Amino acid sequence: MKLNSKFPSYMLFFISFSFPFSYALNSSSCPINFDYIETCKWDTSLCTEVSLEKSCCQTLRSLFGIGLAQHLKETSMFYLSNENAVVSCVSDFKAKLSSMSMSISQSFVSQCMNETNEFVVKPSSCGGIVTIKDWMEKVGPSSLLDSSCTGDLGGLTRCSLCVDAGLKVNSYLVSLNPNSTTNNRCFYFTVLYAAAMVNEFGPKDPRTASCVLALPLANKARGSRNLSRETLLKLVFGFLGAFLGILGAIGIIIIHKKWDKKRKQDALHQGYVTSVRSQILPNTGAKWFQVGELEQATNGFSQRNMIGQGGSGTVYKGTLSDGTLIAVKKILDMDCKGDEEFINEAEIISKIRHRNLLPLRGFCVTSDNLNGKGRYLVYDFMPNGSLDDHLFNAGTKRLSWPQRKNIIIDVAKGLAYLHYGIKPSIYHRDIKATNILVDMDMKARVADFGLAKQSKEGQTHLTTRVAGTYGYLAPEYALYGQLTEKSDVYSFGIVILEIMSGRRVLDATNSSALLITDWAWTMVKSRNVEGVFDVSIREEGPKRVMERFVHVGILCAHVMVALRPTIEDALKMLEGDIDIPRLPDRPLPLGFESFQSYSLHSDRLRDSSISSSSNSLSRFIHT
Repeated sequence: MKLNSKFPSYMLFFISFSFPFSYALNSSSCPINFDYIETCKWDTSLCTEVSLEKSCCQTLRSLFGIGLAQHLKETSMFYLSNENAVVSCVSDFKAKLSSMSMSISQSFVSQCMNETNEFVVKPSSCGGIVTIKDWMEKVGPSSLLDSSCTGDLGGLTRCSLCVDAGLKVNSYLVSLNPNSTTNNRCFYFTVLYAAAMVNEFGPKDPRTASCVLALPLANKARGSRNLSRETLLKLVFGFLGAFLGILGAIGIIIIHKKWDKKRKQDALHQGYVTSVRSQILPNTGAKWFQVGELEQATNGFSQRNMIGQGGSGTVYKGTLSDGTLIAVKKILDMDCKGDEEFINEAEIISKIRHRNLLPLRGFCVTSDNLNGKGRYLVYDFMPNGSLDDHLFNAGTKRLSWPQRKNIIIDVAKGLAYLHYGIKPSIYHRDIKATNILVDMDMKARVADFGLAKQSKEGQTHLTTRVAGTYGYLAPEYALYGQLTEKSDVYSFGIVILEIMSGRRVLDATNSSALLITDWAWTMVKSRNVEGVFDVSIREEGPKRVMERFVHVGILCAHVMVALRPTIEDALKMLEGDIDIPRLPDRPLPLGFESFQSYSLHSDRLRDSSISSSSNSLSRFIHT
């Protein structure tokens, strides 16, 4: 731990020290006594020759540095507390020079000492060193400086050892924070510390002032053992050149390391993007977007363009350069689970195309140092929002009976395509009102395939970790993780009853509330099917047709898997192509308290990534 070079003393005063505000003093008086100026044998001739004004400035600053070092010795603090104190000290310093009857222009002294904020403590310098205590914590009480700068520093050999030790300690301080822009100031800490705390003769001693602070001494005070002023200046500037050379070499090494680190990070980011893209093979026209295209389309993903937010992502409305309206889902969960859902949704939905399924227009994957990993799914924009908006939003116009009927049929057709229209079959796992979107013509589109699962050939069911939304989950799936096509049928039955009644699956604010399936069954069993109909549609449609829809909803949402129809049969029943079988009895109503118990039990079995009931794609509303 040693200093790097010996700077001229005037450089000492360009340092800004980091000083905690708790140490700041409000006093504006100068804490330094400048009487030493009269007794110190410094070379006053440098300030009486006009041609040597620069040397005079350096000399005056070194002379002022003696006072700063003495202040450090007395208070343990490297600089002055505030600018008022500095102004006062500079004024006293000028007055003391004037009293010596020297022919120094006061205006010239003011020019040399004009930047008063140089001597004020500031909240950043050399790793936060402000006091001697800070120095001890950073450097320690037994550095090379403490053993090399003691005793008589008047001789060339002894002074050179002290300067060399200072350079090494400075190098150590710089290494503590190599990227700091204020590391050049660490050298001045070593200068003040060596003069004030290490050398037993103190900063006012001519030998210490000459060697450590580079104060030019009068010829008669130097003696034969002292360096001549010219020799000393050569030594100082020689060390300065060496110090700058070392700094340049360190800078080159740091730049090279940063470049190498950035190159490796870029390779890792590119590897991530390549890995994700290799797992997604779109074959239905979905394309890879550049993130710049999506930023431009969404006005930089601005808050004004945000149209929905859920557990897995935020959705923004955007306009492509050709005028096409899109919805961009920006995945929020950046861990491996988020990657799994993103790849799953992109891979599944890029392979399907049906008028009742929300089409995927494209996707985007990015990775960089500034923004980290980014994953985006791009869909067609649905101007009429979600089914949930139309059923439960007080400010939205109520759906008519024909609209409700068509939406139910549309959802059934979309599910039938997933279960039977493609191989292997796809189980959505999260059918609910918020994941059913409505296009310009009020046609329903099933959306959000982040939790979807593909079946395996020949398997009657999948055993998987539970994911979905409470209330819509089939009991056998919620309790045992047993997933079949009829798990989606159960959720579809819940949606039918919500559409027909305008009532949510469960009103959690009412402690006596029943699941909508138990409530609807109770109404039907008491021969009051019309009581299930939403008040706004009771006079709109044929009662027998509306009753048929309620019966199909109850049958689809039956707790017994074997008693539920397939989605194909459910669609035929809705369209009147086949008769509805006699509704089988249901177990005792599953009340809210029972539902809580059921939820707690299934919570032990389900995966921690259960989807939020307000998934991000549920808010494709027109803004």
